[in-house]
Amino acid sequence: METWHIVVKGRVQGVGYRVACAGQAGALGINGWVRNRRDGSVEVMAYGPPDRLEALCNWMRRGPPDAQVNALVALPGAGEFEDFDCLPTA
Repeated sequence: METWHIVVKGRVQGVGYRVACAGQAGALGINGWVRNRRDGSVEVMAYGPPDRLEALCNWMRRGPPDAQVNALVALPGAGEFEDFDCLPTA
């Protein structure tokens, strides 16, 4: 199991990205959290098997239908999680 810190930029707020991301993470059996950031990006801390984390990143590059992702950065993260939560903007 690994933890990845993922940030996506583009038109990713106001398009249902967080809720869709949480649903995708749940479908993949990934735990962690997602939140909007004040700079307009979306941030994810994801905990799970590397192949499922890669599958989440692949989905995040597309996002929900109204999103337009311009950049995705995934780096090693920290923590182990038991659920996947939508957190308040930070």
